[in-house]
Amino acid sequence: MFIQTEATPNPDTVKFLPGLPVAGFHGPFDYPDAASAKASLLAGALFQVDGVERVFLGADFVSITKAAPKDWKHVKPMVLAAIMDHYMAGLPVVDESGLAAGDPDEPVYEGETAEIVAEIKELIETRVRPAVAQDGGDITFRSFDAETGVVHLNMRGACAGCPSSTMTLKSGIENMLRTYVPEVTAVEAVL
Repeated sequence: MFIQTEATPNPDTVKFLPGLPVAGFHGPFDYPDAASAKASLLAGALFQVDGVERVFLGADFVSITKAAPKDWKHVKPMVLAAIMDHYMAGLPVVDESGLAAGDPDEPVYEGETAEIVAEIKELIETRVRPAVAQDGGDITFRSFDAETGVVHLNMRGACAGCPSSTMTLKSGIENMLRTYVPEVTAVEAVL
């Protein structure tokens, strides 16, 4: 098994490409700590590696964020070994019985606001997410405040904590959304 690695704009995050499906159509999945990774055998194994701080499972990649004081020359070989061991054992990436449907925290929108939110979600899905996935991250819609025009987005994977994420949000995503959806006045990241 050959696993490719790619640097991301976040110096503490590396993208690992095993050449096999990772989260597939079920994901992506973001695990900010070991306690949150109970549904994923792969993420659980990766958190056993000294220095792994965050695990993000994309459709066909794994993004690993290391603890700042750790050096990739020590963390990367152990992560590669954990990914290879997992796939060679034939284990599932995620326990599908523990998957929750939808996001229970997302508000329900009605009328004109529902149409605006649908347009925002489509732009994020078709233009933003594919671009940030190339860098090992993900950005998802969280909410839209119709009174203020503020869109709240969740930054995950390599995007979470990335030094250039603010610029991506303001110069890229905010400008695009404001161009296509005049009701949008600003974009903000949420945890």
